[in-house]
Amino acid sequence: MDKCAISILVENNSGVLSRISGLFSRRGYNIHSLSVGVTEDSKFSRLTIITFGDAQIIEQICSQVKKLAEAVNVEPLPFDQSVFRELILVKVRAEPGRRQEIAGLTEIFRANIIDISEISITVELTGNPNKIKAFLSLMEPFGIIETARTGLTGILRGSSSIKDDVKNKRSGGNLNG
Repeated sequence: MDKCAISILVENNSGVLSRISGLFSRRGYNIHSLSVGVTEDSKFSRLTIITFGDAQIIEQICSQVKKLAEAVNVEPLPFDQSVFRELILVKVRAEPGRRQEIAGLTEIFRANIIDISEISITVELTGNPNKIKAFLSLMEPFGIIETARTGLTGILRGSSSIKDDVKNKRSGGNLNG
């Protein structure tokens, strides 16, 4: 089974996330990662779902999601033709004598220290999964207290948009009105 990213543009209605996740659940598909947020137009939200499956399964998932009333567009995001990022918050143990070392590693990874307590430092890092994995491995020796991750979000490279395929289907070619 291959790892696959699927981008879904939906009308920003209550319950749409529940319907999409229910579709995955009813068919026995696992969601490895899910990222959701409103787009530049507040009428629409974009979901990036990371799942596993062969080409036939991914095609079936996309086909089923397209049937939902709120689904505006669904497209696989090929890993070699897309840009992906994830946000992670990492809280690590940080005795006063080791804070400079943590700060140095944070700077190398272009991360930000967003909180400091007497015994811990919380770092915010955005990047691809390999960058996050590398950062976490370097933080391990300090003692990771906890992490919070957003999951991958992605977008196709270049000037095309997920809205390109649907511009003529809705509102006379205008998704914004």
